[in-house]
Amino acid sequence: MQTLKAEDLTETYGTKVLFQKINFLINEQDRIGLIGTNGTGKTSLLNVLAKVSPQDSGQIETPKNYTVGYLRQTPALDANLTILDAIFAGSQRVFKTIRFYERALANYSQAPENEENQRQFEIAEQQMNQEDAWTAESDVKTILTQLHITNLNQKIGTLSGGQQKRVDLAQTLIQAPDLLMLDEPTNHLDFDSIAWLEQYLTSYKGALLIVTHDRYFLDRVANQIWELSFGKLRQYPGNYQAYVTKKATQDEQEAVQSQKEKRLYKQELAWMKRGPQGRGTKQQARINRFETLSDSVNAPAQSTDNIAVQLGQQRLGKKVIEFKHASLNLGSHIILKDFSELIQADERVGITGNNGTGKSTLLNVIAKLQPLDSGIIDIGETVKLGYYTQKIEPIPEDKRIISYLSEVGSGVLNTNGEHISVTNLLEQFLFPRSMHGTLIRKLSGGEKRRLYLLKILMQQPNVLLLDEPTNDLDIGTLTVLEDYLAHFNGTVITVSHDRYFLNKVAEHLLIFEGQGKINRFTGLFTDYLHQQNQTAAQPDSHDKNEPKTTPKKVTTTAHQKEKLTYAEQLEWQHIESDIDKLENKKADLQKQMNDNSENYGKLADLQKNIDNLDSEIDEKMTRWEYLSQYVDD
Repeated sequence: MQTLKAEDLTETYGTKVLFQKINFLINEQDRIGLIGTNGTGKTSLLNVLAKVSPQDSGQIETPKNYTVGYLRQTPALDANLTILDAIFAGSQRVFKTIRFYERALANYSQAPENEENQRQFEIAEQQMNQEDAWTAESDVKTILTQLHITNLNQKIGTLSGGQQKRVDLAQTLIQAPDLLMLDEPTNHLDFDSIAWLEQYLTSYKGALLIVTHDRYFLDRVANQIWELSFGKLRQYPGNYQAYVTKKATQDEQEAVQSQKEKRLYKQELAWMKRGPQGRGTKQQARINRFETLSDSVNAPAQSTDNIAVQLGQQRLGKKVIEFKHASLNLGSHIILKDFSELIQADERVGITGNNGTGKSTLLNVIAKLQPLDSGIIDIGETVKLGYYTQKIEPIPEDKRIISYLSEVGSGVLNTNGEHISVTNLLEQFLFPRSMHGTLIRKLSGGEKRRLYLLKILMQQPNVLLLDEPTNDLDIGTLTVLEDYLAHFNGTVITVSHDRYFLNKVAEHLLIFEGQGKINRFTGLFTDYLHQQNQTAAQPDSHDKNEPKTTPKKVTTTAHQKEKLTYAEQLEWQHIESDIDKLENKKADLQKQMNDNSENYGKLADLQKNIDNLDSEIDEKMTRWEYLSQYVDD
């Protein structure tokens, strides 16, 4: 069994502790979703595991020949190479093997009688067999096709940032390492590519460690959630939904414990003020306990709880944005073709579709950054735009966080007309008070984007344009943003590929299909996807070449079934508790694996038991999904 073991890993950034003495195991078939607020060290942990940067202290142990594949947020591909050449120029073992084989083959072809050439060629063939590298090129082409990269002779330098990320993803997946680490893999992917990637990872043989904001992706792929927060790593069995449930329970328990500590602290403080007579062993022990309790009660709050952000907005008239017969071409690409649309006050519009079809361009047209070729766009007189773009404005690196926001104002008014200070706003957007004086250059990329978003919201717009807001923002920030939008008294127009986010914030959808074709849909985005999948699955009733068949009579089908049988009702009553018990057993076995990390024989037995439990859990979940269809709400 291939297992990575980390002991007492510690990493700092300047004076900030990212993680301190964390311990964990990563076993075969682990599917780990790593979450945490931007700046807590998620990418730093991946860099340490991939040996991109060394840890400050601690150890990482792996078996011999253990391989790690790492998709970074920013690709490092040679801009002068073609797509295929750039992929095979990678430093990973499989690509080194292929390049060695190609050199050996060339030398052998030129001088087959040379004994050294013969020997090198035989070695190269053996390595190709060991690496199973013969089908690498066809596998790469298959993956690229699924990611909508088809012109393999195109130079890397001519690709967009999103296209480069997809090429980098293909290069990472083809390695098939023991541990596959993916940092925001769904950024810039179309929905069918995300669905394909979910399926691909579900059947992946090695271990996965994934950082992503895509909560539906985590639900479908992860079987563990690791939360990195305030230097500590907490591990939760199950997918993202299971994590949310367990986290809520844990937060409630911690809140109760905190109240108990505060009550006890008041009692002990009163005792201390009376001045204990003498300093015997019992009294001194009580004083020591008081000091420990004081440290706990008076420690700075460490919370990532979401706080409701409700800022006031200027009044918005009924007329907001109207397109009349708008047309726009960019080169050979048709963006808008005789497009007419009326967007009114308080509407929630989601814009989605394939990459390169003009979604961001539409926002630029609304923001008057891109003129139309013909037609009219009419913006209401009361409209005050706030535009969150994919590429943030230049931020002065030597300014401090609080100074940067103070340029907008000393604070804002909330929906009740009450003044909210910049300090309070920063805390609501998950910047603890200890960070307010931090220089901006010390922030992570995600923290800078969060700060940029807050600056836009502080300007109190009544029409918000959001271009891929989920890219590079953590789940905690997205939850704060979703809550803000739920209470926002204005119009929101969002470009996004994030299914969960679109479901939360969009009521009307504009689906860009390319070359000026734009479909409209009212309802949840997942309903639209479901409708599309059903349409694609139905045979074409107009196909004249299809042989006619007589429908068979079906006596019992899932569609005819209307309610649970009595036996199924009994099964439904305890199936959730059965799943919980299995999850708890799995968590106990994982704890045993941590306790027996040096006993590889014991680890193998425990892993076998976990695999069996995973199968049972999968069967139960499949059964739960079936039964739930017929449960009366």
